[in-house]
Amino acid sequence: MTTTTTTIPDLYPSRGGTEVSVPRQDPVVWGAPGTPGPIDVGGLQTYERDGFLAVDQLITDDEVAVYRQELDRLVADPAIRADERSIVEPKSQEIRSVFEVHRISEVFAALVRDERVVGRARQILGSDVYVHQSRINVKPGFGASGFYWHSDFETWHAEDGLPNMRAVSVSIALTENHDTNGGLMIMPGSHRTFLGCAGATPEDNYKKSLQMQDAGTPSDEALTAMASRYGIKLFTGKAGSATWFDCNCMHGSGDNITPFPRSNVFIVFNSVENAAVEPFAAPVRRPEFIGSRDFTPVR
Repeated sequence: MTTTTTTIPDLYPSRGGTEVSVPRQDPVVWGAPGTPGPIDVGGLQTYERDGFLAVDQLITDDEVAVYRQELDRLVADPAIRADERSIVEPKSQEIRSVFEVHRISEVFAALVRDERVVGRARQILGSDVYVHQSRINVKPGFGASGFYWHSDFETWHAEDGLPNMRAVSVSIALTENHDTNGGLMIMPGSHRTFLGCAGATPEDNYKKSLQMQDAGTPSDEALTAMASRYGIKLFTGKAGSATWFDCNCMHGSGDNITPFPRSNVFIVFNSVENAAVEPFAAPVRRPEFIGSRDFTPVR
């Protein structure tokens, strides 16, 4: 499927001949000050400053057990493995991620609708929200590969057509996140700068990028400068903890060579007022199980 050129102004150019750095043009917290919700004023201020907010216990131990059981069931299901929404590790051929999990599983659909989850998204984004992307990530021990440094918004803007930085992600830990088993790393404050990457987007780029990022990857020089300016925060925490982070945070994760698995459920909420248009820097849209075109608000 070919796409037409969007008429919405491109505030964040990327995938051109050179790498570019652009100051953020959008708010970080879109909700009005004092809007009631699960996040207190201090938490919103932390999110606005750093681009992320860690919650020590978003779901209970009993709930973790339910979601872990459902994750294990999905990963073991041959029909799920054969589905295009499942991504496998290049070396081990084990399942790495299962996308659109809130449509595949009613258990995870209920989690998306949970006010502890969607309520925080509405509060940050200042509107009703829909699910742009959902997935479970499985990072077993002894060699599961990491994911290189990137801004999600760079890809969602270039390849999915999200016009503005009005999306938020939550990673909910279903296993303990140690400081050694390939946890999430974020550069605090990096959400304030958009890094437009060099190089054109290949057609069907998603087939490669979901296993190993290539297009949309910052240069070593840019990453060095950003890390020197912002530093790097590694997230640890027990199962049931969660990290909310802005769509433009520079983040990544390392390989897991420990015996300890790291699994999580990952949900991306986008404002209904920021619905995807045509890609800003890609020849075709990515499949809808990666970048949804169903803008129905979560209820």
